[in-house]
Amino acid sequence: MIGTLGPTFLRPRFLVADVVRGLTLVSLVVATIGWGGTAFPVMALCLLGVVVPRMLGLRPAFDVLVCVLVLVAGWSSVLEWYTSVFLWDKLVHVLLTGLLAAVASVIAADLRVVRPATDSPLGVVVVVTTVAAFGIGAVWEIGEWAGHTYVDSAIFVGYVDTIGDLAADGLGGVLAGFGLPWLAARRSVVGPG
Repeated sequence: MIGTLGPTFLRPRFLVADVVRGLTLVSLVVATIGWGGTAFPVMALCLLGVVVPRMLGLRPAFDVLVCVLVLVAGWSSVLEWYTSVFLWDKLVHVLLTGLLAAVASVIAADLRVVRPATDSPLGVVVVVTTVAAFGIGAVWEIGEWAGHTYVDSAIFVGYVDTIGDLAADGLGGVLAGFGLPWLAARRSVVGPG
């Protein structure tokens, strides 16, 4: 797997998601200059989030979905939509965490930790993806708490918000698990050297 990441990322094939990757790079600069503070680490994390799908050679629809949702999530944080737009936080948790759990499941299959979604019973795929979503959600919530505690007290945290976010993460994992056999199929991976 490691030997294919670079060649797959550098393959000469143009993807619609590459436009979103370019927008994410521009957004990193714009958000940092315009909003400063916590905008840089948020958008830098987004940049990582849009690079990984190309490195994995995910099918174009999966790649675009992940990239668009990562960029929307980043700007939602910068523009404070999570606290100003009703239920926006929960919607993004369902959609993005579900897709990130699907990406994590693809990586786990590449590392042979789990069987590929295309070769596993659907129930197993749903459970694995849901567990991955809860794991991602837990790490995210810890990051929010750390950001609130040590970086900027304006970062919203609270018990009800955290539990609601984790519930939304779990729902996203379930939904992504049902779609993962289709999402994980038809990858375009380039062999090493």
